[in-house]
Amino acid sequence: MPQPTPARPTFSVYLDRLLTAVMHLLSVYLVPIGVALVSILALASWNSHYVARDDVVLPLKVIAERGADPAYALTPDLALDQLAHRHPVERYDTHLSEAPLWFSLRPHTRGDGPQVIEFPSRHAIDMRCWDGASGQALGFASHEASSGFLSPAKAGFVLRPQVLPREIVCRARFTGPARVSAVQWPASEMTLSIQQFHRKSGLLDGGMIVLSLFILITALINRQLLYLQFAVWLILNLRVGAISAGWDIQWLGQELPQDWLAPSRAVTTALYGIATMALYMKLFGEELARSRLAAPLRIAQALCLCLLPMALLLPFGIYLPAMWVLVAPGLGLMTLGLFGVMRNAQARVAMWFAASFAVTFLSTLAEVISAAVGLREMLGVVNSVTAALASSLLAALAVAEQMRLETQKRIAVQAELEHAYEAMPVGLFTLDLYGSFLSANPALCRMLDCELPGAERTLWQQFFDDSSWFHLREQVHLQTNVEMEIANRDGERRFLVRATLAHGRIEGVLEDITEKTAATEQLRFMANNDPLTKVFNRRGIEKTFESAAVSLASGKPLSVAYIDLDRFKLINDLFGHAAGDEVLKQVCERMAMMLAGGQQIGRVGGDEFVIVMPDTAVPLASLICRGIVDRIGGTPYRVGDKAFHVRGSVGLIEVSHGMPMKDAISTADRACREAKDASDGLVVYERNARAFHEREAELNLVAKLQGPGATDDLFLEMQPIMSLKTPHDSLNFEVLLRMRGADGKVMPAGPLIGAAEKCGRAGVIDRWVLSTTLAWIAENVQKLPHTRFVCMNLSGASLNDERFVQDTLEILARHVHVASRLCMEITESVALHDLDNTRRFIDQVRNFGVKVALDDFGAGYTSFSYLKELPADVLKIDGNFIVNINAHPANVAIVEAIVNLAVNLGMKTIAEWAEDAATVQTLAEIGVDYVQGWAVARSQAPERMLGAPSSASFIQDQELLDMLPTLGAASALDLRGFMRMG
Repeated sequence: MPQPTPARPTFSVYLDRLLTAVMHLLSVYLVPIGVALVSILALASWNSHYVARDDVVLPLKVIAERGADPAYALTPDLALDQLAHRHPVERYDTHLSEAPLWFSLRPHTRGDGPQVIEFPSRHAIDMRCWDGASGQALGFASHEASSGFLSPAKAGFVLRPQVLPREIVCRARFTGPARVSAVQWPASEMTLSIQQFHRKSGLLDGGMIVLSLFILITALINRQLLYLQFAVWLILNLRVGAISAGWDIQWLGQELPQDWLAPSRAVTTALYGIATMALYMKLFGEELARSRLAAPLRIAQALCLCLLPMALLLPFGIYLPAMWVLVAPGLGLMTLGLFGVMRNAQARVAMWFAASFAVTFLSTLAEVISAAVGLREMLGVVNSVTAALASSLLAALAVAEQMRLETQKRIAVQAELEHAYEAMPVGLFTLDLYGSFLSANPALCRMLDCELPGAERTLWQQFFDDSSWFHLREQVHLQTNVEMEIANRDGERRFLVRATLAHGRIEGVLEDITEKTAATEQLRFMANNDPLTKVFNRRGIEKTFESAAVSLASGKPLSVAYIDLDRFKLINDLFGHAAGDEVLKQVCERMAMMLAGGQQIGRVGGDEFVIVMPDTAVPLASLICRGIVDRIGGTPYRVGDKAFHVRGSVGLIEVSHGMPMKDAISTADRACREAKDASDGLVVYERNARAFHEREAELNLVAKLQGPGATDDLFLEMQPIMSLKTPHDSLNFEVLLRMRGADGKVMPAGPLIGAAEKCGRAGVIDRWVLSTTLAWIAENVQKLPHTRFVCMNLSGASLNDERFVQDTLEILARHVHVASRLCMEITESVALHDLDNTRRFIDQVRNFGVKVALDDFGAGYTSFSYLKELPADVLKIDGNFIVNINAHPANVAIVEAIVNLAVNLGMKTIAEWAEDAATVQTLAEIGVDYVQGWAVARSQAPERMLGAPSSASFIQDQELLDMLPTLGAASALDLRGFMRMG
């Protein structure tokens, strides 16, 4: 498709362009260049309109009055007499003396019109003149009033008589470094000179004030203290120049009072010195702080501050030389510092200020020298007026350069900010109070997928819901900084808004936190949920339990179920963890199908789960749990081409008010273990079930064992162990632990030992049993002549406690004379847990003569393979093989194998849990060495052991008593073996 031809510019467009170009050329180039050329031509070749000529300096004869006392005052006649002997001079310097001066002069006779006499000293206070010949008064003048022919003019006074006398005598008072002179002018030229004086004064005043006002306005607009300091410095510079030129008698066209003149000059110079130092340190203080001039400049600052009290307190004649002494070194230091800054930084600001201060320094030095040696020519070339103009111009250039540098920095910073604004990865925006976007950076536009701000009005509500806007507006009015999370209108993305109210607008930052929120939610989920099954983990289910337990106070029920998958480990071992993980997920899905409301599943182990059922009574919870058991085991689990059958056991409890989570889970776990033997795989503990009381009793035992009186209610009983070879020849027994409850009843030892092992206090119990047993044997050793060994059972927790092992060795060392009577029983499973540690312990106690027995032998899986590694003396056969041994031929074979193994290894055997004579008969025929159980005797008080001749003396069973003679027919070989053991 052909493109359309662009329209050609019309004649009016060309005309507009031409006019714009011509006006630009004139205003920017031609007019400024023309003005500059004309100004140069005027200064170089044109005649000045204000040049005064034909002035003649008149010689003076000068004397000073002796003092201020009226007694020494002179009259005009006396003054003329004294002046007659003086030599005439063109100029007379007072050298800061304030004594009144008398001087006489003789005007020249000139024929070019009326003549006037000017007394140009700017330090003159007042003057009175007389006709030297007639003594007639010619007039009086001060800067406040005048009379006769004498009047103020320029910086001094002028005498305008109709006809000049032949000789004139005058009396004048001066202040400061005054220079007295007289100049004769034609009246017309004097008028021109006065005009020139006031023109220069007006130019200086107007130019400096306009410049100062410009700088002051700049300072106010830009809020820059530097420019304010410079404006103050310019005003003071103007006043210093006015002092040098004699224009300081007025301010803005208004005359100063005569009494203010000298103090104002002193205060002006003092403030000028302070302002100069302050401006200098503001500009270059940071650079000079690292130089050698830092300390001297601090001293100079302190001296500058001394100028103001000096100006207020000292007479002007004393203040002025003191000021020169202080100012000159300070200017020198400042100049050196500027040269250092210029050398290090190559800064044009420093260069201009260096030139400005150099001009000020040279002009001040020139005035000091001229005042000292009387060189009027030097004052004509270099004085405070030229210094004020030059230094102000140079300082203005310095400040202009500083402004240029700051502008460049500001532009650079603005560019950086604009770049940062454009490149910022978070969204930046400005809203008005109606929700309209005033500005937005590209990141915000990308987040919202739009162009902002556009030509049309773009509102916050176009991207977010109205409630977020109302909330944002309300919050920025209530607090300084607001932070809130919001979602876009479709809810797909999340944003974090940080905003504040500034200048009637809402400034803010928008950050896309969708991924961060998703990650946070995932972390929060992972903190409370199992990553595999997605159900709660232990932490999550504990929170659920704590929340549900709150309702118990109001009477609502709470049930907790503990589920364990039976033989689930086989799936992992046979088919891998991937198959097992898939089965676990399917199990959770099946259980979840049975739950409702706030009922939650938590995985607390590899294949163990807890279900918290708030507001669920036990009958309903039982139905749910039976359904869970059926669902878990009713249908095979298919993983790929394989199918698995899994059975679950469930323990269900009713939680009572105040029950901690750990107790609830522990009790439910106990019920679950019982459920493994139940036909339907479910055991329920209601609120008053025996298991709760057992748990409470266990907790009480734990609390007691952890207290200071852990062993207060413990006592020992002894159960006889009878020899099957020589039943009437020995009295051996096992020490059994007992405990009396708060009601005085004897408690079984099993719960006590279990509680001690759970709370880590088993070592305390075993230590007490060991020391009590050995102490009892030592005390009654003479009454136990037939006792070959006393068995004591040692818990596995104590055996692995290094501190208990050390304490055991110390106790054995204290009872070394009876330690050989002791036989320590170590459970087989504990002994095999850490074979090296067990062997080391056995070797240590056998050094004291202690015998060692392996308890519950045969209950483990690896006893025979490790038996040769343990140097034990006795094998104590597990009671499960002894109970009803005659009803199970396999048990007879196992016990017989153990006995044969012990004989081959040189060990003795003890069979426990023998409950009848028939069992004892069988054990004797097999060849067991010792027997222990109710068939022989129950446990007895220790005192009964002291009065018995042998273990057989406790037998009450007549059938067993009749069998004893048969058992007593032991061979001599068996007897010798027994004695070796004893």
